[in-house]
Amino acid sequence: MSLSPLLITLGKYIAGEFDNREQALAEPAWYVHLRMWQRPVNLFSEDSITLFAEQANIVYLDRPYRQRILRLTAGNNFAAPLQIQYYIPKNPSALSGAGRNPALLKTLTVEQLDLLPGCILTLTQQELAPKNYKFVATQPTETHCCFNYQGNNVQVSLGFEATAEEFYSYDKGIDSETGKATWGAILGPYRYIKREQYSVLSSEC
Repeated sequence: MSLSPLLITLGKYIAGEFDNREQALAEPAWYVHLRMWQRPVNLFSEDSITLFAEQANIVYLDRPYRQRILRLTAGNNFAAPLQIQYYIPKNPSALSGAGRNPALLKTLTVEQLDLLPGCILTLTQQELAPKNYKFVATQPTETHCCFNYQGNNVQVSLGFEATAEEFYSYDKGIDSETGKATWGAILGPYRYIKREQYSVLSSEC
């Protein structure tokens, strides 16, 4: 099955190495300086573009966290033609540091992942100029993104906006009892700038 040009464009926009240096310098009391990697992996390639994502505090690059897998596919309706399904590695520590060391991803298989059924985003896009888009990813209102991490039940609210150069993350941790955000983009998105582009298709240079 061939991938749509729009899906390939989305993959190119969100694949890469990012950081929020400018935001962290301007608002150090509210935003930690983070680096984020979203690296393509060769999984679900029959109908998807799949990325491994993790991030780290710029001061502690040797302690990355939030290892996750994003599967980019065609959506189910005309209004939202693309979607992203999240997975979590069964053994996240085995992939720790793969953002900086992608060789760790070469042996990753589907069997090493757990599907997170409620962790899904639907995407819409705006054409800012010919072949230049802004993608907006939101979590359907009827879904709850929950998973078990190190013996704890974790709930998150997911979302982002992406252009060719920027990635705004709205991800937040949610207190399941109060419904209030406890970490992440509480005061607004983390505003990442792309520093390095990763290829999403093997035929790309």
